[in-house]
Amino acid sequence: MRRNRLGNSAVEVTELSFGAAAIGNLFREVDPAEATAAVDAAWDEGVRYFDTAPHYGLGLSERRLGEALRDRPRDSYTLSTKVGRVLDPLPGGGAAASDGLSEGFAVPATHRRRWDFSAAGVRRSIEDSLRRLGLDRVDIAYLHDPDDHGEAAFREAYPELEKLRAEGVVGAIGAGMNQTAMLTRFVVDTDADVVLCAGRHTLLDQSALTDLLPAAAARGRSVVVGGVFNSGLLADPRPGATYDYAAAPLNLLDRALHLKAVTESHGVPLRAAALRYPLTHPAVAGVLVGTRSPDEVRDAAAQLRREIPDALWDDLRDQGLLTENGH
Repeated sequence: MRRNRLGNSAVEVTELSFGAAAIGNLFREVDPAEATAAVDAAWDEGVRYFDTAPHYGLGLSERRLGEALRDRPRDSYTLSTKVGRVLDPLPGGGAAASDGLSEGFAVPATHRRRWDFSAAGVRRSIEDSLRRLGLDRVDIAYLHDPDDHGEAAFREAYPELEKLRAEGVVGAIGAGMNQTAMLTRFVVDTDADVVLCAGRHTLLDQSALTDLLPAAAARGRSVVVGGVFNSGLLADPRPGATYDYAAAPLNLLDRALHLKAVTESHGVPLRAAALRYPLTHPAVAGVLVGTRSPDEVRDAAAQLRREIPDALWDDLRDQGLLTENGH
């Protein structure tokens, strides 16, 4: 599988990466053996970039990912985690949340997530992650969803990431968000190597083309794109499908069905086009897909390997489904 270098760093990612939120029991429990099997399947498909975060299952994702990768040569894969939320133990923790979920994850409430974009919080977060992962370094550290913490993120958290990069504790640094405006500021105003943009460079939402992607290309920075299916609608457009984790509005469902009709007229499943589309922009280094089972991993890899004719993209532009500057 093709690898791309991130910005000016020495860190490389495969075009397809393994998003490990799901194996942290996102929305429902995942059997430990199935979680390990999903990571093994990704490895067998040539995936060498794995992304996690403390937020995912109150550390469960990090522990499972670290264990699944334990016997792999450390220099053979790239791993990212995130800072901005620290996990504080709860006295007598372990009780289930009233809805069975802890901020979307089916795990016992053993810890409390606390926003912390201070320098000390960033360093503590990385140290805690390394302990859960069983590693002595991470390849990429992202500021995780600093939307409401911009001042602290730029004044304290980001400079601390620069220090950790200089110390060799992390290899590349950046931010991960569901918006483009602040990510563009990181690309333009800092020495970040990479940003993780979720849901804003997809067949349904091409807003990253207006600011983030041109800025990244101009500055020689890299973008990893997550949420390529917009949480489900582009994977299987049907009534009841979700868009950005809520019920899809009718107009977006209609647009997704139109996209599906066009891609299938070229013999290409919509999932394949949705996976490949972000990679047509030169600033995009890879796509991150959350998977919880070996079958989901193998399907994502197979769809990304499909040949997509240029005529498909031309057809989408002609029908007004891609912006004129959509690559």
